[in-house]
Amino acid sequence: MPADANQYGDVFGGWTMGHIDLAGAVLGHKVARGRIATVAVNTMQFHQPVSVGDIVSFFAEVEKRGKTSVTIKVQMYAERHPADPITVKVTEALITYVALNADGSKRELPAA
Repeated sequence: MPADANQYGDVFGGWTMGHIDLAGAVLGHKVARGRIATVAVNTMQFHQPVSVGDIVSFFAEVEKRGKTSVTIKVQMYAERHPADPITVKVTEALITYVALNADGSKRELPAA
């Protein structure tokens, strides 16, 4: 049995949460043009389980831009049933990241 799944073949929610955070951080890093930190998981909805064998994709977009932070909407989709493929939204989240200086203190986001 894979280490990231339960006995039913469903991937653990923690694995999903970690990868959602990473996907949002990629866009957050681009917006901040540098170091960021996750400061809040505002919402996270698990619509369907992710199963071992699903092919997952992540899509991120800026939901809100503040002075020092950016809130990013991340959606996770799973492609399943290879013989008759379907793609379904399995998870979505709103995550807020804050821009940081090299010393770890907050800084303003650069102009858009």
